[in-house]
Amino acid sequence: MTNTIGIISALYARPFTREHFGAFARAKAAGCDFVELLVPEPGELDLEATRKALAGQGLGVALAARVNLQRDLASSDAACHEAGVRYLESCVQIAGRLGATIVGGPLYGAPLVFAGRAPAPVEESERQRRLDRIVDGLRRAGKVAADAGVKLAIEPLNRFETDIANTTGHGLQLVEAVGSPAVGLMLDTFHMNMEDYSITDSIRRAAPHLIHFQACENNRGYVGAGHIDWPDVARTLAAIGYRGAITLEPFRRNDERAGVPLAQWRPPDGSEDAQLAHSVAFLRATLDYAWRQQ
Repeated sequence: MTNTIGIISALYARPFTREHFGAFARAKAAGCDFVELLVPEPGELDLEATRKALAGQGLGVALAARVNLQRDLASSDAACHEAGVRYLESCVQIAGRLGATIVGGPLYGAPLVFAGRAPAPVEESERQRRLDRIVDGLRRAGKVAADAGVKLAIEPLNRFETDIANTTGHGLQLVEAVGSPAVGLMLDTFHMNMEDYSITDSIRRAAPHLIHFQACENNRGYVGAGHIDWPDVARTLAAIGYRGAITLEPFRRNDERAGVPLAQWRPPDGSEDAQLAHSVAFLRATLDYAWRQQ
């Protein structure tokens, strides 16, 4: 086994609740080693029942945090900033109860268009204050994570989804400023394809801090159905010795009619188990071959 490969729970349902536990067997049958759950909101999931259901299929679990303007480390509103810290601390507690060791996502906050906040330039002094607030919040949450044996993975997002960390370099600046062994970097090839000069150069640069990885096509479809150079990505991950988890995060692309927004999550209208299985097998074979060349 080289890397574990998993699938985001939103492939099956959002929100993901107990009635969707049947998806765990489907993910396992498709070749997945774990499921990346969106951190459940209060009342969405019974954590003990979820852990048992995952274990029953031999699946591990990772968590994807969901920030918003009311829990935002970057916010100048002290209450929203504190809510952001408390949210990350609660994510760590949930991870412990589920048996997860990674909580990833745009943990720094500052969501943009999809959260109802338009991008706008800020004065240099305010830019620095925002970063100081983020670093302070991540250090505090990082202490809780370190005590719990959990790692927080900062994910850079494209320019339409945040105005804090858009590139691998931005993410590394935050990780290095925080300086916590419990706070590292998460890379997503969908966002890297948009914002980084070179996906593979960025992976190499991130190597000392890389703790989670999302394999997503340029069009956010299934891996292998776009133009990302997966053999090159796999060779680079093997070259830096990254043996961590890799999550697939495909968005639904089964309705190509003009006027249907690609950015909007849509529930499945049929089984996509075969597409997922082919995608997992393609990625696993590509990774296996890359590791054999080391």
